[in-house]
Amino acid sequence: MLVLLPPSEGKASPGRGAPLKPQALSLPGLAAAREAVLAELADLCAGDEEKAREVLGLSEGLRGEVAKNAALRTAGTRPAGEIYTGVLYDALGLASLDAAAKRRAARSLLVFSGLWGAVRVTDRIPSYRCSMGVRLPGLGALGTHWRGPMAEVLPEVAGTGLVLDLRSAAYAAAWKPKGEVASRTATVRVLHAPTRKVVSHFNKATKGRMVRSLLAAGIAPAGPGELVEALRELGYEVEAQAPAKAGQAWALDVLVTEVH
Repeated sequence: MLVLLPPSEGKASPGRGAPLKPQALSLPGLAAAREAVLAELADLCAGDEEKAREVLGLSEGLRGEVAKNAALRTAGTRPAGEIYTGVLYDALGLASLDAAAKRRAARSLLVFSGLWGAVRVTDRIPSYRCSMGVRLPGLGALGTHWRGPMAEVLPEVAGTGLVLDLRSAAYAAAWKPKGEVASRTATVRVLHAPTRKVVSHFNKATKGRMVRSLLAAGIAPAGPGELVEALRELGYEVEAQAPAKAGQAWALDVLVTEVH
């Protein structure tokens, strides 16, 4: 099972570990594309602060993120699973999983990123600010920048099992499973059961809890059909729609009654 996650907008503070070692990151096939983004982002943020804030879409209150990006190569690092915070990651609760579930998380979870493309939760990275929606002056739109490298690397990473795609639209644009991989991919919406409306905050929390449930139970469904059965056994109310034609993903709706 491969679980595709969005990053969090906010990040934990930099760690005290050794500085970034790009060559040590997972998915080495993305190395050249990562270096291109890293180099331009660091140079941009080491220069005109106002220009950098404009490019990154940062408010006045987030001015400090520019200096953080300028120091990416020398800043301390932490495992990506500790860097990413927020509603989904709080609900996922990686730190409180038992040892076996943590090993499953290390194998299964892949976090997409405007800066790194995608990383494992065990990859050591510095805290940064660069969403997939950013358009850098030299490289252009990051979503477009990542499509080619992702198309080369991700099909192999997806292996032969289930691909559970929990990314937001901006990050999903960087890689869309195709062909045989798409047929074993499931995307998920979280809906308010009485109204069938998409929920926002609870969407992230539910997805985090859902992944935690699978990891904690040691369940690795081989495909979308098995995923639906597993989630129902774990207590989730799930509606599934099989693809209308080959090369499309399954669509799963997880129904919740709380929307806070």
